[in-house]
Amino acid sequence: MFRRVLVANRGEIAVRIIRAIHELGAEAVAVYSDADRTARHVLLADFAVRLGPASASLSYLDASLVLAAARDTGAEAVHPGYGFLSERGAFAQACLDAGLTFVGPSPATLDATGNKVEARRLAKLAGARLVPGTANPIATVAEAVQVAREIGFPLLIKAAAGGGGKGMQIVETNDAFASTLASAQRIALAAFGDGSVYLERLVRRPRHIEVQIFGDGAGDVIALGDRDCSVQRRFQKVVEEAPAPGLTDAVRARLASDAIAIGKASNYGGAGTVEFLFEPETHETYFLEVNARLQVEHPVTELVHGVDLVHAQLRFASGTPMREALAQSGWRDPAIHGQPAPLHAIEARIGAEDVANGWAPSAGRIGIVREPAGPGVRVDSACEPGLEVGVHYDSLLSKVIGWGPTREIAIARLRRALDEHVITGIETTLPFHRWILRHQAFLSGDVSTDFVAEHWDPAQSGHEQLSPEVTDAIRMVSSRARANALQSRRPDAAGTTAISNWSQVARREALRRG
Repeated sequence: MFRRVLVANRGEIAVRIIRAIHELGAEAVAVYSDADRTARHVLLADFAVRLGPASASLSYLDASLVLAAARDTGAEAVHPGYGFLSERGAFAQACLDAGLTFVGPSPATLDATGNKVEARRLAKLAGARLVPGTANPIATVAEAVQVAREIGFPLLIKAAAGGGGKGMQIVETNDAFASTLASAQRIALAAFGDGSVYLERLVRRPRHIEVQIFGDGAGDVIALGDRDCSVQRRFQKVVEEAPAPGLTDAVRARLASDAIAIGKASNYGGAGTVEFLFEPETHETYFLEVNARLQVEHPVTELVHGVDLVHAQLRFASGTPMREALAQSGWRDPAIHGQPAPLHAIEARIGAEDVANGWAPSAGRIGIVREPAGPGVRVDSACEPGLEVGVHYDSLLSKVIGWGPTREIAIARLRRALDEHVITGIETTLPFHRWILRHQAFLSGDVSTDFVAEHWDPAQSGHEQLSPEVTDAIRMVSSRARANALQSRRPDAAGTTAISNWSQVARREALRRG
């Protein structure tokens, strides 16, 4: 296992990875922008390095700064988390060139799967069915217009180098095509540094199903079940669950088989996800894309299958054989141990967005934070009282997961947890998530990627607020506690912040005791 790992990310996923690093007995290096100087991931790490201003392009997306931080702190590996540099083959190669281990797939695999057109080619070679669309990025407007007519409307314009729904545009008619194409290309260029786009036929009311895979980079790939991520707004997932409800055994087996075949075709090494569209009326499945990284929604798979995917990533990257790394991280091979008892898990992504106002970003200082707990509840969070929430990064604040032996129990636990959850000072998506867990269509499993557009009414977002007096009192106490925590940290001349000597001694003693 590594001695020291740099986490090239922020927010809840950086917290999640830092905790896993500590659990495996290693030290964690955090990086941060000026906006995140007092963030939770900075406080939890053994060392913290300032990258630059709040702008992601001048901090978290600057590979040279991240590599310099790894060099200066003596890190042996870099875990990219998700987003930012996580799927850039050039960054993975730069890590290798610098003598660092990149905790993720090989640069070649990242290049192949990160380009959505190339990923479609791989999927076709692997035998997966594709949504009708272009085989290569669109070169000219004239070509795009001709191809669009051949595919037929409505259609989707998607970024070739992108993911996560960023820049994706629906075009209903030929009249709006040229202007929408130009908009999609601009967004793709700004988000990914590559304005290439491709076209796909729009599948109406599909479900979004994905399969978690883990490979050894040499042809051995396993599937760790499926997830349903159909509840989305503007192509951004807001609720995920595992396993995907209501699938037949045949469909589930086909999804796993296609995902494994695509993983093998790309020589996949480490944790990744293969995404599909599922047409409920026809039971057809269509390859969508490969996300060559840890997914935001990985906790639901961890809870259902009893495996710590971040532990497995770190163990595999440090040289442990893939199946052994998974077994050491809690996975029980069904071929050896038989099928485990059924479990179900549902995740709510809590974001800093005003759901009553078109899901507009909500910025400000967090006041009170009361996170839920209790049986069958997990919270992955970066929320702190006094935390400044800006508009520089993704709006995700935390993930709340309910799990249990049945879907009904998982829903009941998540519903109770969300009712207990309090975040004041900014608007969040909590009202939406409380609403959906009481909506009959969701309770029955009748979901699609159009669920929010079809069912959500912003007028249903009302919720009670704590009194100003209570809010002010708790904010004052929280601010004092946070100030005391920050005073225990000391910056050195190189701009690296180390935890206090007392904390280091305590951690070493805890590790020594086992």
